[in-house]
Amino acid sequence: MTDLNIDVRATRQHTVKTKISCVGVGLHSGHRVNLTLMPAPVDTGIVFRRMDLGIDIPARFAQVSDTRLCTQIAHPDYPHAAVRTVEHVMAALAGTGIDNAIVAVDGPEVPVLDGSAAPFVFLIDCAGRQVQQAPRQVIEILRAVRVEHGEAFAELRAGGAMLDMALSIDFAALAIGRQALSLSLSEQGFRGVLAGARTFTMLGEIEALQAAGLARGGSLDNAVVVDGARVVNPEGLRAPDEFVRHKMLDAVGDLALAGAPIHGRFVAHRTGHALNNRLLRTLFADAGAWRMVSMEPAGWSAVAAQAA
Repeated sequence: MTDLNIDVRATRQHTVKTKISCVGVGLHSGHRVNLTLMPAPVDTGIVFRRMDLGIDIPARFAQVSDTRLCTQIAHPDYPHAAVRTVEHVMAALAGTGIDNAIVAVDGPEVPVLDGSAAPFVFLIDCAGRQVQQAPRQVIEILRAVRVEHGEAFAELRAGGAMLDMALSIDFAALAIGRQALSLSLSEQGFRGVLAGARTFTMLGEIEALQAAGLARGGSLDNAVVVDGARVVNPEGLRAPDEFVRHKMLDAVGDLALAGAPIHGRFVAHRTGHALNNRLLRTLFADAGAWRMVSMEPAGWSAVAAQAA
């Protein structure tokens, strides 16, 4: 697996060049949240810092504690130290090639901003990217792993020099219906196709969600709302297939909790946060299904590694 034309910058770890902040509301809590992206040393990975509690939570699949309409991570020793709705900022970091960063928040949820990853991409661009003097580690899929729930499934397969993704959805609402999307997860593809796709919900489900303590910060400013065949938002959709784009965006964020970029094929139908997390747990439970690879300017060299 050697490519002498590989971009040296792509083989090195990256962090943000300087810290940068934003303010918004939590999609589910409805509370005001301050978020700051900060540089981090080599091999830190992505770490969420609860500034109000003084506790750091590694952004890893094993820390996922809730998957109801979002992905929540929690500290294993302090379960009250949790951060909800991490998937959009995780997708932005993964999609722009940030390996190491501290995501500091002063509450239990990441701000939803406009419901997509685009505002987080903007923050990263404003902060700039810093190349670090250490090789990037990637997870190479060696054999297929699959998880299912009813008609829904998610699978990782071997093959590909990056993460090749194919995802389909099927909703009863006529405004959504059946949609499918295939994409090789390059930075260009992420920025151009996925980053701007917003989260969505059904109008008839909002009252029940809010009664359950969810979606209290939701509005037409940060979510696409569907009522049967109608999109309620006055501005309409950003793309005809915005719904499947957002589902793929969620999958990028959820899979980023692997702790390193995945090189292989992701194939899924009607998947969600719970199934995406089960897929990672199944992958790392099978030592023969993956290996960690260190990227070098002259190509690839396998190194022994274990998932944290």
